[in-house]
Amino acid sequence: MSWNPSGSIELLQKRARIITEIRHFFEREAYLEVDTPYMAQYGVTDVHLTNIKACFRGKPYYLQTSPEYHMKRLLAAGSGPIYQLARVFRDDECGRWHNPEFSLLEWYQLDVDHWYLIDEMEQLFQHLSDVPCFKRMSYQEAFEKACHLNPLEADLQEIQKVCERFDLANVLASDESKDQHLHLLMAMVVEPYLGKKYFEPVVVYDFPASQACLAKVQGQVAHRFEVYWQGVELANGFHELTDASLQRLRFEEDLQLRRQMGLPAMEMDHLLLAAMQHGLPECSGVALGIDRLISILLKQDSIAKVMSFAFSHL
Repeated sequence: MSWNPSGSIELLQKRARIITEIRHFFEREAYLEVDTPYMAQYGVTDVHLTNIKACFRGKPYYLQTSPEYHMKRLLAAGSGPIYQLARVFRDDECGRWHNPEFSLLEWYQLDVDHWYLIDEMEQLFQHLSDVPCFKRMSYQEAFEKACHLNPLEADLQEIQKVCERFDLANVLASDESKDQHLHLLMAMVVEPYLGKKYFEPVVVYDFPASQACLAKVQGQVAHRFEVYWQGVELANGFHELTDASLQRLRFEEDLQLRRQMGLPAMEMDHLLLAAMQHGLPECSGVALGIDRLISILLKQDSIAKVMSFAFSHL
C-alpha cells in the first residue's frame, strides 16, 4: 500500500489555482461565501441518494449529501445570494468518476429562474478556461437523438423495448417504474451519446415532472437542468420549489417510494420545512461537481488524479 497522494503535487497546485478563480468569480458577482455543517440530524429522502451515517454520543447523525438544506435555511434567514465549496458524502459507487467524499460547488441566486443560472454557469466555465459555449437541448430532444424515443409520451412497455434494443433488458425488474427505466437509459445511453456527439458542454433541460426533485413544475416538465461534458454529469440545477406544503408532499412521496423499493426509512427534514414555511425567497440553485470539472479542465481521466487522497489512498 502506497503512502503517496492519489494526485500529483503539480496537479494539486493547478487545482488550487482553479479554486481561487472560482472564489474570484463569485466575489465579483457579489455572492456571500458560506460554510454549513457536514453532519446533521436529518438525511435525505431521495431514493437515488444514500447518506453515510455518523454517530455522536450514541445518537445517529448523517453526513450530508449536499449543503442544500442548510443553505436554504440561510436563504430563509435573509442571507441573500450565497455560494459554498462544500465537502459532501454519499454511500454510492466508487470508481473513475465517483468517490464517497467529494467537493461540491453549490450556489443560489434570488429572483431568477434556472435559465439565468445556465448562463451564469457558462460564464463561470469560460472564466476558468477556454471553454466553448454550451449546447442546449431539452430532455425530450436528448432522448430522441440518442434513443429515438419520446420520453414524455412513451409508456413503460415502449421504454422497455428501447432498453432491449440497447441490451439493457435484464438490468431492471419488469415491474420497475417508468422513471427507473428512463434513469437507466439516461446513464447508459444518453450520457455516452452526448459525450461522443458534442465537444462542448451540453445542458439538458425540461426533465419530466415526475423527476422534479426540489424544482418547480409546469405541465409535463420540471424547471431543472443537468450539465454534461465529455459524457460526464457535472451539474444539477433547479428553479427552486418554495412552497413548504408541496415540499412536504414530495418528501412523503419519496418515503412511500422508499417503502415500495425496500429501502431504509428516512425522516424528512423538519427544519428545512420550518424554514420554508417561514419564507424561502424565490430563487434558483445549482450544484456542480468540482472534482469532475477540474479533471476535465486539466485533461485527466479520473477524479482521483486531481484529489489529494482518493478513497483508494486512505
